[in-house]
Amino acid sequence: MNAIHFPKDIEARILDVDNKLRPIANLPIDITQPGWNVRVAQLPHPLDRAGVRHEANSLLEELIGSYDTGGHEVRAAIRQWFDQYRAFAWAANLSFDPTTVENFRKHLALFSMKDQGSDSRDALLWLQHLCRTATAAGVSTGPSLKATAELSNDLNKYGMGSTRQMLLCAIPPRE
Repeated sequence: MNAIHFPKDIEARILDVDNKLRPIANLPIDITQPGWNVRVAQLPHPLDRAGVRHEANSLLEELIGSYDTGGHEVRAAIRQWFDQYRAFAWAANLSFDPTTVENFRKHLALFSMKDQGSDSRDALLWLQHLCRTATAAGVSTGPSLKATAELSNDLNKYGMGSTRQMLLCAIPPRE
C-alpha cells in the first residue's frame, strides 16, 4: 500500500505511534471504584502521556490530506490502517471544534477514516455531536456531509448502516 501516493514511511510512523499508545489504550479502568471518572478526566491526554502529540497530529494532517485528494485505493488503505492500528485510531483526534466549514470538513474526514471504529452507536453519537456543534456555529452542514459521504465506505459493518449512509442520513432536510 505504500506505493499509493504515500510517503514511504507513513505506515511505519503510524505503527510507531500506535506502539507508544497501546499500553495507555489497553490500561484497565476499574469503574466500580468511586470517583473513577474524575480520576480519568484529570489524566493528561493519551497523546501527551505517550509523548507523541506532535507526530500524531502531523500524521493526521497528512492522512486527512491524502484521504480528501486520493482515490478509492488511498482511502481504503487509510481506513485499513485505522482498523489495524487501534491505539492510534483511538487517540487520534483534532484539537479544534467543527465551527467552520473547513474544520467541520476535517472532522468529517476523520469520522470517515475511522469508519465507525468498533461501535456504530458511538460513531452515530459522535456524528450527531459534530453536526450539532457545526450547526450551532452557523455552518451549513449538508454540502460537507454529502462530499464526505462520497469518499466513505459503503459497507454495512455492524448492521446499523454504512459510514456513507450515516453521513447521508445526517444531511438536514432543508439542505
